[in-house]
Amino acid sequence: MIYLDAAATTLQKPSAVARASGYAMGHMASPGRGGHPPAMLAADTVFACRERAAELFHVREPDDVVFTMNATHGLNIAIKSIVKPGDTVLISGYEHNAVTRPLAAIPNVRVKVATSRLFDPQEILRQFREQLTSEVDCVICNHVSNVFGYVLPVVEIADLCAGRGVPFVLDASQSAGSMPIYMDQLRASFIAMPGHKGLYGPLGTGILLCDHEVIPLLEGGTGSLSARQEMPDFLPDRLEAGTQNVTGIAGLLEGLRFIQRKGPEVILNHERFLAARCADALSALPGVRVFAAPRLFCQAGVLSFQVDGMDCEDVGQALGEQGIAVRSGLHCAPLAHRSAGTLDVGTVRVSFSAFNSSGDVDALAGAVARLPRRQ
Repeated sequence: MIYLDAAATTLQKPSAVARASGYAMGHMASPGRGGHPPAMLAADTVFACRERAAELFHVREPDDVVFTMNATHGLNIAIKSIVKPGDTVLISGYEHNAVTRPLAAIPNVRVKVATSRLFDPQEILRQFREQLTSEVDCVICNHVSNVFGYVLPVVEIADLCAGRGVPFVLDASQSAGSMPIYMDQLRASFIAMPGHKGLYGPLGTGILLCDHEVIPLLEGGTGSLSARQEMPDFLPDRLEAGTQNVTGIAGLLEGLRFIQRKGPEVILNHERFLAARCADALSALPGVRVFAAPRLFCQAGVLSFQVDGMDCEDVGQALGEQGIAVRSGLHCAPLAHRSAGTLDVGTVRVSFSAFNSSGDVDALAGAVARLPRRQ
């Protein structure tokens, strides 16, 4: 199979990821729950992963790196730590349901939306500047649209927030591992990211970078301050109740090592090259509409398209039958589709990783050219 759905999860991982997870399964116990070698080995591995993430993302202290199940888990912690009933929150017009649904669940929250045409960072920055008024209590923005690969000007948006003293939350689900994310530069309150996408870790892993007072979603055992009935007041223990996903974290550590060895900029350039090649190949086909940025820096390794005369779901199924994995529909991001004018039909999404090649792009273009279309 040719796998072109890295925006959902990177199926191809460095071989060391599976080896590390398998080793942890047979040799590591619960960290912080004993002084015996299996527990201590687990504790050392978990802390090594915190240290590696803190180094990669310029986090002040490794303890400010919290492990989560996924980015959605982290975003829920961030949103529910900052946003209170009745608050006003400013978001981009390209947010995922992982942001909009938690906000909708908090009573009487007013959501303002800074939107723009696709691939127009100056317009969306102007929208944020105009709408970041005194009543805004929090700003939440994704780094890269999971539907279109649109790279938002998050450094400038973060600067606006810092200048006005408003907490800033970054959803780095589509950028962590390939784009620069520096906690100290962004001065973000929280940055959430999945482990299973651009960090090349196992499913069921995620990271939340914290620089704000936190409210736990879960209470329970932490291996620390066990005589108290309140959760510890320090990180990471305050947010990591229960036994950690040590096998996942061991694999995630190897994913982070892979990224640092290869270099995020190398990965990004490779993905952008494939996305541009794909846009050119698909645009040359009759009846195919491609959502591609006019300037390379505005788009990461994610690309959407539509085929005249075919439903997007039918396109995805037909490509799957030809051995090519893509994703079709609304991609859990109806707000992004509303902003781009594709809410009624959705798109077919192609997304690349470090393990894709030009041959994968050529195979996709050939498969799209062979699709049967309604007349």
